Amino acid sequence: MVLQGLLNFLYRIHQSYAWWQIAIQLLLIGAVVFWVVRFLEGTRAARMLKGVAMIMVTLYLIGHLVAQRFGLEEIDYLYGNFLVFAGFAAIVVFQPELRRALMRLGEAKLFGGWSRQVGDEIEQLVASAVFLSRRKIGALVALQRDVGLGATAENGTHIDAILSADLLNTIFWPNSPLHDLGVVVVHGRVAYAGVQFPLAESGELERELGSRHRAAVGLSQESDAVVLVVSEETGDISIAESGKLIRKLSPDSLRELLGELLGSASNGAEQRAAA
Repeated sequence: MVLQGLLNFLYRIHQSYAWWQIAIQLLLIGAVVFWVVRFLEGTRAARMLKGVAMIMVTLYLIGHLVAQRFGLEEIDYLYGNFLVFAGFAAIVVFQPELRRALMRLGEAKLFGGWSRQVGDEIEQLVASAVFLSRRKIGALVALQRDVGLGATAENGTHIDAILSADLLNTIFWPNSPLHDLGVVVVHGRVAYAGVQFPLAESGELERELGSRHRAAVGLSQESDAVVLVVSEETGDISIAESGKLIRKLSPDSLRELLGELLGSASNGAEQRAAA
């Protein structure tokens, strides 16, 4: 019964439109959906969006087929109004994620990249991470790439100083005013300190990981930043990138990983500068 109704529905669409018109419409709809999901990939909004879309499509097919089968046009009318209401509800529910997504779109740069001194900057980061790790001093450093972090960092303290291991060690030293939150590094400069990063959901990480690791993963979900974390409890060094946490890094593996994640941006910037 349901299958027959679906076939009739598809047949009526085929009778109303030429095959090439249907193909173009499906391609456009698919492209828009793919772009939206790809843009929100790795965020909580993407997972919720997929779930909501599946429910809405299922309800639409069931409601439309039942209405066509039994002549209940009221169901089609009510469902159409329900979709309008659901659209406004989705904007309210996903407001934080949508706001961050729009900020990412507005802050994304056409031509970006690190300075030519990426190698020196990586050495400063590794030196600081080793110093803090040996003393079990917690640290959280976000390295901006293409997506600007200005909106996230606006709640922090503006510094704008050259990146150095001594500066990072001073910021994160226990009982200093800014040691508890995050640092944002932009183009080789410590731009902000004392920044509150968005937290990942607790169920996404191991239970033993604390708020620093949740903040690192949360920011890497909302942007393309590379986030360096030093655990206060164990001294372990970790990197969060694209919503994934790479843990227990040695100084050499940290240096190599940072080179891989930041080197491509640097090479692109150098090539554009040379051109």
